[in-house]
Amino acid sequence: MSTLAQRGLEISKNLLFSKFISRSSRLLSKPLKVAVVLNEAADKLADKNSKENKFVQLFETGHTLVRLVRNYVSGEYRQIQTSTIVSGLGVLLYVISPIDLVPDFIPALGFLDDLSLISWFIGKFHVEITSFHEWEQTSAPALAHSAPAQSDRSLPAVAELGHS
Repeated sequence: MSTLAQRGLEISKNLLFSKFISRSSRLLSKPLKVAVVLNEAADKLADKNSKENKFVQLFETGHTLVRLVRNYVSGEYRQIQTSTIVSGLGVLLYVISPIDLVPDFIPALGFLDDLSLISWFIGKFHVEITSFHEWEQTSAPALAHSAPAQSDRSLPAVAELGHS
């Protein structure tokens, strides 16, 4: 049996995922549309049942990915390659799409391919995610004092993303 990361690697090489990468590359220049994607992905990744779920790390990383893209699009965080952001946004598009390799309406399995792709992203871009976490711990709190308070930092505010 393959691990989540191995399954995610298989998905990342699939022609269907390449369509999500292409779409995310075009979408990146439209901050308001990215905001919609980020909100939908954050809602889908929210673990409404239990914090004891064995996939908590993946859910948290999914939320980190939402914050990473949001901060990149807003211009607050640019210490990352655009290709990494395009891959991350492609993963988020895949997560929110009802049409993927395992349709989301199939109980448990429908969400497992989404988690597999997030797991692949974690493995491939671990260094970048760690750098972003460090930036959040040091620089992001200073930026938060100059911006209006947000009740949930994992959800992007449309006004934060600038002009489309």
